[in-house]
Amino acid sequence: MGETLRAYQARDPAARSRLEIFLLYPGVHATLYHRLAHCLYRHRLFFLARLVSQWSRFWTGIEIHPGAKIGRRFVIDHGMGIVIGETAEIGDDCLIYHGVTLGGTGKDQGKRHPTLGNNVMVSAGAKVLGPFKVGDNSRIASNAVVLSEIPSDATAVGVPARVVRIAGEKVDYAGQVDQIHVTDPVQKELQALNSRLEWLEQLLDEQARSQNL
Repeated sequence: MGETLRAYQARDPAARSRLEIFLLYPGVHATLYHRLAHCLYRHRLFFLARLVSQWSRFWTGIEIHPGAKIGRRFVIDHGMGIVIGETAEIGDDCLIYHGVTLGGTGKDQGKRHPTLGNNVMVSAGAKVLGPFKVGDNSRIASNAVVLSEIPSDATAVGVPARVVRIAGEKVDYAGQVDQIHVTDPVQKELQALNSRLEWLEQLLDEQARSQNL
């Protein structure tokens, strides 16, 4: 528990003391409840395990299935709305923000949920769905939807998510769509209408001049 509290203190600049973290941080409480629920789950006391996990969900707003495997120094920032599935695995030193889902797609059997390597950060609202791995030291951007494996030291953004950096270097894709400088279709249509009006006005002016002659 001591190393977990130190991890929270290191990652959250708003944390004033370890006592405050222990008493008031829902992520800490959810992790503690999960340790108990997972122990019960491994001893095949499935009903009691789910009872503990649902009690934790009620008090913290964080839903972690008792079967999920979570490493050391796991930090949940804010935490409301987090869902972690039964076969999800989380390595050491991971950081997850509120609204994150580590879930399945409904298409897989057995291993259905993702595996996070060590020192992975999943930002607010991101969805990681499927039985693949997110490599060590990777970063998942806010609201990204990750549907396939992410290599180590990578940054993934978008829906569906794509890797834009590896080890700090930009990744270029042939034919990649520019999601920043996208043409506004309404603006494009207005420009076409303006061009048409200018052409008509010019045509009318020419006809008027010809009649005056």
